Amino acid sequence: MQKGLILYLNGVTSTGKTTLAKEIQEKADVNFYTFSNDTFQQMISQKFLRQDYWKHLSEAIIQAYHVAKQMSDNGINVIYDGMILETDELKPHYEKIIKIFNGSPLKMIEVYCPLEICKQRNIERGDRGENQSYEQCELMAKDIVYDFSVDTSVYSAEKCAEIIINKI
Repeated sequence: MQKGLILYLNGVTSTGKTTLAKEIQEKADVNFYTFSNDTFQQMISQKFLRQDYWKHLSEAIIQAYHVAKQMSDNGINVIYDGMILETDELKPHYEKIIKIFNGSPLKMIEVYCPLEICKQRNIERGDRGENQSYEQCELMAKDIVYDFSVDTSVYSAEKCAEIIINKI
């Protein structure tokens, strides 16, 4: 059985990863299942997140990667909408991703947007901290090897999806 493709969209909040994932799903000739850190965070009791946010979220994120790997192994295409943050609980996060997805057709895609634009998007959304993108940028893994990047401040989500689909 042919393994499913895994597209890992990496970027700080409000770069446009979720919107981009939806556009890829709409435009691709094959089906992609999409999930994210947020999807798995919703599985955790708020009580435990309040007690030790990063411990519990980190456990969920690692399990999410195993789910994505299993789906790929079963021939299912996956878009993972995430952030490769180097928190104490996840270090070395990027290396863990590479190990878990070893042997899988993984495409690492940087979803970029200048932080000032992310800040404005955070304000407009109203469900994120104004400076959350800056804070996450400080925690981002630094030595990620990307297959390619898209800039959502230059191109629309629709155009970024076309770029990604053409490259894969």
